[in-house]
Order: sequence, then structure tokens, then C-alpha cells
Amino acid sequence: MTEALDIVITKAETSKLNVMDFDHLPFGRYFTDHMLEADYENGEWKNVEIKPYQPLLMEPSLSALHYGQAIFEGIKAYKDIFGNALIFRPYDNFKRFNISAARMSMPSIPEEIFIEGMRQLTELDKNWIPAKKDHSLYIRPLMFATDTELGVKASATYKFLIMLSPAGPYHDGPMKIVVEEKYTRAAPGGVGFAKNAGNYGASLLAATIAHKNGYDQVLWTDSSEHKWLQEVGMMNVFFIINNVAVTPSLNEGTILAGVTRDSAIILLEEMGYKVEERNINIDEVTGAYKKGTLQEVFGTGTAATIALIKELKYKDFIMQFDILSWIAAPELKRKLTDIKEGRAKDKYGWLFKI
Repeated sequence: MTEALDIVITKAETSKLNVMDFDHLPFGRYFTDHMLEADYENGEWKNVEIKPYQPLLMEPSLSALHYGQAIFEGIKAYKDIFGNALIFRPYDNFKRFNISAARMSMPSIPEEIFIEGMRQLTELDKNWIPAKKDHSLYIRPLMFATDTELGVKASATYKFLIMLSPAGPYHDGPMKIVVEEKYTRAAPGGVGFAKNAGNYGASLLAATIAHKNGYDQVLWTDSSEHKWLQEVGMMNVFFIINNVAVTPSLNEGTILAGVTRDSAIILLEEMGYKVEERNINIDEVTGAYKKGTLQEVFGTGTAATIALIKELKYKDFIMQFDILSWIAAPELKRKLTDIKEGRAKDKYGWLFKI
């Protein structure tokens, strides 16, 4: 258990809660009344406080703006059927956050700031957690470099923040995905496994082109052959082939080790599926589709949870799926949701009670 941390708390004078329309919550657009802030200076974390959500004052020379030292996480809090506030697997995100920090030459964040700070912040704003189907409180921890001098080097100072955002479904319905053949998200030896801002910035052009062509996102491929599948823009990907669940391996260091991905692997095995974490290329996928053995394709991620993929395009070949006949992905989503909302036993210890 994380020890209690004495955090200075300044409460907002008035709450925005009363003017929020919880029937219309686009993902990541609205934020709660408070945020957590801490500073890294002289080799230690200090000034840990919870304050009203507000703009930051920064100089144009801020290191993060020039050299890209910025990492983040995505976590969700839910209300179970008894009204309890619960955070899903925050310790896994804490571990991954520090893995990202190490890769980006940034300091690690102590558990008592990340976990206990998150707990106290969520406790303060727990009334913002929507008690509705497919809704949650999205939790965004963030760290960025704050040196104010130019020069390509690791910063000596950093700021850590946690902000909260009530959110509805990330996508309204099943997705259309195109396999990316030109641009590259990550290569071996790079930062693909780290949740750093640059990964997402580099992915935007391909996603923009996909949107213009009527697709929701791209499925990234390897940097050399553009054949070996990696992940979709904001989620890991699974294929059900001959009743076997296949998801790209993490071994190359080009894919984010998703917390929802890990949860899906555990639950799919519990459901009786053999799960293979291995290299898989697009020719295997198209071949399985042509033979009629590609049964389902879906994504897993904190924002999307379980996202059904109704269409997958590679070159001029379009694979379309009858998602109404699917078994694995809908059952996986139901099982995951039942755990999060207290209808099923949390036998894996995934829920962190506020």
C-alpha cells in the first residue's frame, strides 16, 4: 500500500459540475475542478499540491517545447453498481510511466506522488465520475521538461501534473482502419514502447490522410518492409484466426505494452482462447480473410477499451466484417466492464478503491 502523502489542497471556490451536460461528453474536452501539480528541482520532487484547474505560466524557451521531453499516461476511474469510485490498474500505469521516463532521460516519479496524489485528486472530484454505461473519468498524468534555456540536452527540471476529464465513449461505433505503408511510427531501438508525446505527434499526418479517405485510424507496420503489424493509432490490435487470438509481440520494442491489452490476454485465456503474442504480417491476415478463417479484428486501449473493427483496408483490398456475428470481442468487453463496474469478482486485483 502507498503511504499517505501530505498534499496541500486548495479547493475551487465554485464548481463547474453544476453546468456540465453529462449526456454530451466528447472525449477529453472537459476537465474537473482540480488538478495535481509537482515540480522536480535539484534532484528531488517538491511543491506537491492539488489546486483548481488552471492555465500554466511558461516561458517560450521551455525545454519541452523545443526538444520533446514529454510523457503521459491514460487511466480510467469508474463508479461500480454500489456507487464506489474505482481506478482500473493504476499501478501498471505507474510502472509504465517510469519506463517511459527512463527512455526519455527523465526522472522517475515516486509512487506516493503518482498513486496517492491520483487517489486524493480523484477522491476530491469523484462526483465527476459519470455513472453511465461506457462512461468514465479519464485520468491523465503528464510530465514535461521545464528548463528555460536552449541546447539539446536532458532537462534538469520537470513538472508533473494529473488532470481529470469526464468522458463518454471514445468512438461512437465500430471502426474503419487502413494499413499504413508509407509512414513509420516506430523502429527497433526507438521509443515506440514509451508513451511519449513525440510518438503521437509523428502519427498525426498518417491519421489525417486516413480521415480524408474515410477511415478512422491507421494500423502501423514495421519500418523496413511495411508488412509486420504493430498497433493502431491509439490502441493495440487483436486478430481472431481459427479461434486463436493473435496480437503483435512486444519483443521489438516498437509497440506500447497496453494495460488493456494485458487485461484482454488474461480474459481471453479465461474464456478458453489460445492467445499468441507473436510477429504477424499483413499477408497472413489477408490470407486468413480470403480463406474465411479471420473471424474478428478489434483494438484494446484505455480510451477505446474494446473497439470493434468493421473494415480493414490494405492497398486496394478491403476486408469487411459482420460484427453482429462476433463472439470474442463482445464477450471480452462485457467481462471487462463487469469487473470494472462491480458485477463480476475482481479476482486479479485490478481495481483500486478510492
